[in-house]
Amino acid sequence: MKIALFPGSFDPITIAHVDILTRALPLFDKIVVGIGLNSSKQSFLSAEKREEIVKTIFSSYDNVEVQLYEGLTVDFCKKINAQYMVRGVRSVADFEYEKAIAQINQTMMPEAETIIILSKPEYSAISSTIVRDILRNNGDVSQFLPKEAIPFLKG
Repeated sequence: MKIALFPGSFDPITIAHVDILTRALPLFDKIVVGIGLNSSKQSFLSAEKREEIVKTIFSSYDNVEVQLYEGLTVDFCKKINAQYMVRGVRSVADFEYEKAIAQINQTMMPEAETIIILSKPEYSAISSTIVRDILRNNGDVSQFLPKEAIPFLKG
């Protein structure tokens, strides 16, 4: 069984994340969306809310699981028996960052491969960081987030 991990903070998940995941689905038997918990980062949404949002978005997909994890991504890959990591890249800067992480991960876990999927041009400017900034300033993020996520952000 080909199992891939799609790791990230997903704080919040954007339409760009959803696009990368849905484009990756035909390549694997199962994709685990791993919501990484980083205690040194201040999250906008709670881990539980992020998990609930992602589960809601992908509820109709039998081959998508959502799990929270802490620690090294390669350790989580081993735990879930993932042989692949899926990453999305929007820009050259993203590529350089992801390349370095993929190379370190390859050294730490040679049996896992990182699969990089390029963002569609119309999504290349969308990032969780920018969306969080819009949210903090009470702006409208509906064009950047999956429609299923919007109700979770009200109130």
